[in-house]
Amino acid sequence: MIQDIILKAINNGIYALFDYLGAHVLTCLVPAFFIAGAMSAILPKEKILKYLGKNSPKYIAYPLSVVAGLLLAVCSCTILPLFAGIKKKGAGIGPAIAFLYTAPATNLLAIIYTGALIGWDLAIARILLSITFAIVIGMIISKFFKEEKEESKELVSELIEEQRKLDGIDGLPLHKRIVKRLEYHRLIIFFAILFSILIVGAWKLFESIRMIGLTVLVAFLLIVLKFWFKKEEIKNWLKETYRFFKTIFPLLLVGVFFAGVLTGLLPEKFLANYVGSNTILANLAGVLFGVFMYFPTLVEVPMAKTFLSLGMGRGPLLAYLLADPVTSLPSLLVVGKIMGKKRTLVYALLITFFCTLSGLIYGSLVGG
Repeated sequence: MIQDIILKAINNGIYALFDYLGAHVLTCLVPAFFIAGAMSAILPKEKILKYLGKNSPKYIAYPLSVVAGLLLAVCSCTILPLFAGIKKKGAGIGPAIAFLYTAPATNLLAIIYTGALIGWDLAIARILLSITFAIVIGMIISKFFKEEKEESKELVSELIEEQRKLDGIDGLPLHKRIVKRLEYHRLIIFFAILFSILIVGAWKLFESIRMIGLTVLVAFLLIVLKFWFKKEEIKNWLKETYRFFKTIFPLLLVGVFFAGVLTGLLPEKFLANYVGSNTILANLAGVLFGVFMYFPTLVEVPMAKTFLSLGMGRGPLLAYLLADPVTSLPSLLVVGKIMGKKRTLVYALLITFFCTLSGLIYGSLVGG
């Protein structure tokens, strides 16, 4: 009997691992690692520090982080290398955490899908609370944990270099000015192509159109690299991409496997018995259920509908939806590697507290 349970749990872990590899690695994770590598190796540090650094105005840094997250319909596993990239490049811990939380929990596709499948009352509560949590948690952690020192000399030299590139452009003929301006904005074009590859790659509809779109985008990327980037820049980009992949990917595999094992060990009537009412324990169980029952972004929505039909209360369901995309075991393993165990512990505890409280309040208002 025990052997059957263990065998079933291991099979679930292996199935979760193969499902994860098939659904995410090529179209989601690979582009995300390339973006993270580019952020670290190519993106000028002063650009990050200007808008997301520890000394940037909060009214700019936090909204910008949230908006960036809203536009990326990606899983927590995909957002991790991007979070690592902007953090390594000098982003303040607060705005970086706001970005880390918002993208998987509050992206627009997930919210629209939630409203259409489960109800707009829950979808609106999800987006408003997720944005609030992202900003508040980011502010709390940035308040109680010191930031790393910024390299001011390096920033000054980079700013001088950027100004030098602009000198003399106004005196050139129109067509050359256009070319120079495009070249000056090469980073915007470069990152726009990379993010487009990520978004199109994660798109699950119209497979033939998706492949054509990816082919065109990759062709544009190669052209941009050929004419606007030095070999040393490309080499550093690929080197940083591999470094992120080597650091993060093994942890994700371990986390996904054990999440699958834990899923197989949960009793069949767990939902009806423990999260069918709107109590503190039920909402806390919904949050913890999200930690162990890891689902990719958007996949958690039909699963949530299934949980609702099996007797899960709407309060615990909201608590689960708020927690699942950002507190899974694979995510926390990697986040701990990036920003340290103490910060990660506080991050996880704050999410658990806020999600539990929100589920309790929402459940009392809607009566479930």
